[in-house]
Amino acid sequence: MFLENTVNHTEQFGWIEVICGSMFSGKTEELIRRLKRAKFARQKVEIFKPAIDTRYDEEMVISHDANEIRSTPVPAAANIPLLANGCDVVGIDEAQFFDDEIVAVCNDLANSGIRVIVAGLDMDFQGRPFGPMPYLMATAEYVTKVHAICTRTGNLANYSFRKTSDENLVMLGQTETYEPLSRAAFFKAMKEQKISKIPIKDPEEIKASSANDKIGKDVE
Repeated sequence: MFLENTVNHTEQFGWIEVICGSMFSGKTEELIRRLKRAKFARQKVEIFKPAIDTRYDEEMVISHDANEIRSTPVPAAANIPLLANGCDVVGIDEAQFFDDEIVAVCNDLANSGIRVIVAGLDMDFQGRPFGPMPYLMATAEYVTKVHAICTRTGNLANYSFRKTSDENLVMLGQTETYEPLSRAAFFKAMKEQKISKIPIKDPEEIKASSANDKIGKDVE
């Protein structure tokens, strides 16, 4: 369980917290919870998200459970320090969609005395480390990995399986596009999906092809 750090006013350094996991694991819910606690403590809080994330709202950060908090959409990580002046706490949602500069930005903010809370997918739809997330997790003081429940087995899920054939790395979607799966269910689903993409020839085409091959050999 994560415990908030105590503030040492003689040490002008903050820290980085990373909340990671699969789709539907409660990452954004946990981010909002921590940010609202900081606001309740009358700390100055700013929340940022990538401008491309417009699934629920262009400005609000909204969890799958409809919990929400107002944020500032930014096109690139470099915009964040310009808007975080004088903050005690900076929250960043969907960090995997930012460019690699987000790592330096978060470290610079922490080094200037700001508590930085980052949420994002740690793996993409193919089960590979997602964008800058591994580097953020490596440099963070605190990493919280949350889990969803596998829709096929009921076990803990840490993979985000894409149910469509779209191969683009960035594809926004909800339950109609993604489902959280356990390790076993994910690799089984990936195998089935790979097999389904193999083109199946019509039996008549196979016969015709074999006949043509035979004719060609006879001619030789």
